[in-house]
Order: sequence, then C-alpha cells, then structure tokens
Amino acid sequence: QVQLQESGGGLVQPGGSLSLSCVFSGSIRSIHSLGWYRQAPGKQRELVASISRGGSTDYTDSVKGRFTISTDIAKKTVSLQMNSLKPEDTAVYYCNIKINFPPRDYWGQGTQVSVSP
Repeated sequence: QVQLQESGGGLVQPGGSLSLSCVFSGSIRSIHSLGWYRQAPGKQRELVASISRGGSTDYTDSVKGRFTISTDIAKKTVSLQMNSLKPEDTAVYYCNIKINFPPRDYWGQGTQVSVSP
C-alpha cells in the first residue's frame, strides 16, 4: 500500500521560511514526477512545484524564485523549501506522485501552511 506523509507546515510571519517534507512508502514503480499542490479556502487545488524523475523542475509563476523543490527518490522523499512567504501562500499543501503505468496520482493528507503577521 502506497502512503505519502507530509510534515513541516505551520504558522509563519510574512517574509519567513518553512520547509515541507514528504516521505512516501510502499512500492511505487514508473514514477513520472513528484510535486506539491496547494488549496486555499474557496479555491481550486493548484500545482505549486513539480520535479520529474530526471530532475527537471517546474514552478507556478507566483512562487518562482521563492520556492525550491527537491527529491531523493532512493530515500523516498520530496521536499519544498519556501522562502519569502506571503499571506497569499496560505493554504493546505499536498504532496503528489504521478506514475506512468497505469496512469494515476497518489496524494498525501496535506499540511497547513499559514502566513500571517
């Protein structure tokens, strides 16, 4: 059984930093990419950052230059370093793994990130 567990969320002041970590367990084959999504109240879940098995990264425009995604597949971890946090970064952040065969997504339970004075 595949499980993803996030940690590292919390409350931080604007301009602060947080580091999110996701540890996944179970047998996962044909990983296409790993990523972090977020969902703010009343909004749709959106992709924040992703990293392919080959190491290519992609970020939503609003976090470019502030967030950094990294992974160690051998250690079954994917992390998100978040700097210069803004109130609009407040959301529940979800770890995601996409696999190729069969095509499907795995999700963590989410971790709350709150940015407030």
